[in-house]
Amino acid sequence: MLFDSSLRRELAGSFSATLVALVTIVVTITLIRVVGDASRNVFSPADVLVIMAFTVLSDAPTILSLSMFIAVTAVITRMYRDSEMVIWLGTGKNPIGLIRPVFMFAWPILLTILVLATLVLPWSYGRIEDLRDKFEKRGEIARFEPGKFQESPNGDQVFFIESDGRQQASGRNVFLVSRTGDSEMVAAATSGHLEQIDGTKYLVLDHGQRLQHSSANNALSLSSFEKMGIRVSGGDTSARNYAPTNSLTTLRLFAEPSPMHNGELVWRGGLVIAAINLLLVALAAAGANPRVGSNANFGFALLAFVVYFNGLILAKNGVETGQYSVIQVITGLHGTVFVLSMVWLMLRSGTWQRPLWSAAR
Repeated sequence: MLFDSSLRRELAGSFSATLVALVTIVVTITLIRVVGDASRNVFSPADVLVIMAFTVLSDAPTILSLSMFIAVTAVITRMYRDSEMVIWLGTGKNPIGLIRPVFMFAWPILLTILVLATLVLPWSYGRIEDLRDKFEKRGEIARFEPGKFQESPNGDQVFFIESDGRQQASGRNVFLVSRTGDSEMVAAATSGHLEQIDGTKYLVLDHGQRLQHSSANNALSLSSFEKMGIRVSGGDTSARNYAPTNSLTTLRLFAEPSPMHNGELVWRGGLVIAAINLLLVALAAAGANPRVGSNANFGFALLAFVVYFNGLILAKNGVETGQYSVIQVITGLHGTVFVLSMVWLMLRSGTWQRPLWSAAR
């Protein structure tokens, strides 16, 4: 009992510190990536923090799994390095006996990973797609950027504005090229503003000149105007009409089986199974020789984590393309890792000659 409580207490402290460090790293990397996407007009700059939060939330199962894995590996390795484990081994404890206290510590985190993978993960991906779709459907005026030529979604108009007047729905030094059928118009005005007439949005240009050219009769005309209205799109406010696989609910994936849906189920379920298996890998790989002071086991454990998760990604892609079935992934990937981890633990514990359940008590 003393061993279990002290081990769980140290694991909790190590897990918390590791989680804070990993979240800080992921938030920083995600922020840089999202800001880059916003600069390429993938997202609205105003949604950067929201998208960053949803992205980090979608990465939470992996972050929690890695935090647990590092915590277990680091704590058990420290116990070996400081010869503390030698004392516990002398009292009858062995690596198999570490399974119970480690899983007593980890079960709330594993339950959280299950909820995140099955419920929160598709929800966060769906919100990200909603924000991306909303930004892509924004109106022509909302696309204006100071000092840049902006093309309308249908490609028949090009705008240029010197100063940004989006907050007041107006701007100065407006340049416009519009093409309709066989007619092309170039207009420049000192200012422009938006007006809504009979439910239709217009860009009204003030004090400018217009050059009109017709390719039908090759006519060219130049005129000045005090005020001229150009119809512009006000943006599409309809809901998103597509649903990426990663944004579908888990129940819908089960209800509508297909290679793509099965691949997503393999990924979500694999996050939970991998978290469990990685605890066994950490227990089997953790250790250090106090005389040598080498951390080779710790390095191997981290390598095993990277290989395992990359294998999970490859398995997901294989199921989506029809190369593997769900059963093959469960038995071939997760089953192999589980069996190898348990065999390694049994070899280190010397439990081949006695029942496994007696060694785990």
